[in-house]
Amino acid sequence: MKPLLAVLAGAMVTAVAQPQSNPVDYRPRFHFSSAKNWINDPSGLVYDGSEYHLFYQYNPFGDQWGHISWGHSVSKDLTRWQQLPVALPEENGIMIFTGSAVIDSRNTSGFGGSSGVPMVAVYTGNSKGSQTQNIAYSSDRGRTWAKFAGNPVIDIHEAEFRDPMVFWHQSSQRWIMTVSLAKAHRVRFYASTDLKNWSRLSDFGPAGLQNVPNWECPNLFELPVAGSHGQSRWVLVVGVGDGAVSGGSGTQYFVGTFDGTKFVNENSPDKILWMDRGADFYAAQSWSNVPPTDGRRILVAWMNNWKYAANLPTGSWRGQMSYPRTAELEQTPDGIRLVQNPVREIESRRGVHFQVRNTSMVKLNAVLGRREWSDAIEIVAELQANGSQDVGIELRKGPSHGTRVGYDARKSVVYIDRTRSGALTIHPDFAARHEAPVKVDGGVVKLSILLDRCSVEVFADGGRATLTDLIFPDKGDSGLSLYDMGSRASVASLDAWNLK
Repeated sequence: MKPLLAVLAGAMVTAVAQPQSNPVDYRPRFHFSSAKNWINDPSGLVYDGSEYHLFYQYNPFGDQWGHISWGHSVSKDLTRWQQLPVALPEENGIMIFTGSAVIDSRNTSGFGGSSGVPMVAVYTGNSKGSQTQNIAYSSDRGRTWAKFAGNPVIDIHEAEFRDPMVFWHQSSQRWIMTVSLAKAHRVRFYASTDLKNWSRLSDFGPAGLQNVPNWECPNLFELPVAGSHGQSRWVLVVGVGDGAVSGGSGTQYFVGTFDGTKFVNENSPDKILWMDRGADFYAAQSWSNVPPTDGRRILVAWMNNWKYAANLPTGSWRGQMSYPRTAELEQTPDGIRLVQNPVREIESRRGVHFQVRNTSMVKLNAVLGRREWSDAIEIVAELQANGSQDVGIELRKGPSHGTRVGYDARKSVVYIDRTRSGALTIHPDFAARHEAPVKVDGGVVKLSILLDRCSVEVFADGGRATLTDLIFPDKGDSGLSLYDMGSRASVASLDAWNLK
């Protein structure tokens, strides 16, 4: 492994395009991707006081799934990432599956002492017919690691028992682990005072979407409810490997209470809540140890789908992460729901600002057609539907192709339509339209869009509806325009930035 680690050490993943074997360079400008090889689930997300750590499922030897280890990158601002050597390599036939990382500031594990405050990784060890929970520790901010000699710390002799997420529960003064019994569609909770010895607490599930192959990649965190004078709720996030609303992989969530032992869902067991209704937002995880002074719960997901992940036309690298987003809770007529928006750090990537106010679509399109647009753009728009049936923005528009982001008044949904995004055939189910229900007040459609070289993320109605999709446009497709079925809509405001 040493020659590979030497190559990867210090490699920088930035906005600079990397050479690709395909004629179109799809390397994202402001989303994380590995310098080369396969990546999938984010793992071990932790902030150490100066750096955000992003670990992830990684194959050091190729661009397909296999030999899964923990890759490692760090960032000061969630946007510019430095790729480091492999953190936890596959060894002795045991692959390093998804998990979490914590800063053990109390040194409950005993891994610290004179060497400083330890960072502890909790991960699933996967071998043939067995998945167990294990730990490793680092005393140099994640640069080097030692696996615990007493591993595994939990072994229930199951083949589908994975993806531990660990956090410190202040009220009970102990560590809590959330881990998936994948085929049973259950999440199990454990407790520990030292990260080494764990006792079983309770199970949650089945609930929500159940007619699926598995549940995995759970995440549990507490959030205040906006405007509720001190109320809070716990959010339990669960990935489903297939059968999601958009087809294939997806991420659902539950809202309820957690008393340090048991999670109680406050919605009916058959209520399904989706974090994102696009096709490419999976295995969402959140950063631990973000200081209370920051006050944000920051999430990232694998921007991909198991249906076609192995077929992406990206050359020597395969897989990327969504742009980090914040999660908040608000009270709605339907109950307490998540609101998600891009982290404010996106502002640091903004270039030249294009701005219009109160104009017709015809006039605006005439202006847009004369401008040069990057393949990475942020758009914030308010469109006045005025009774129009369908209104929106077409991205990466070319002679034959384009991706539409719009509002369909007949169905009261926002959508990404990638049926004509490009000429490449990725998978029979790739060319599709994905929708999210949204309530439009006064006919004003509010859209926030992040467009990168091969992805679109949509945050509609202030982040109450989100959609994330990969796209693979043709070379030269770079146009931007608005469309309107009904010739009634107008533009209240539109701000656009080419992103650096």
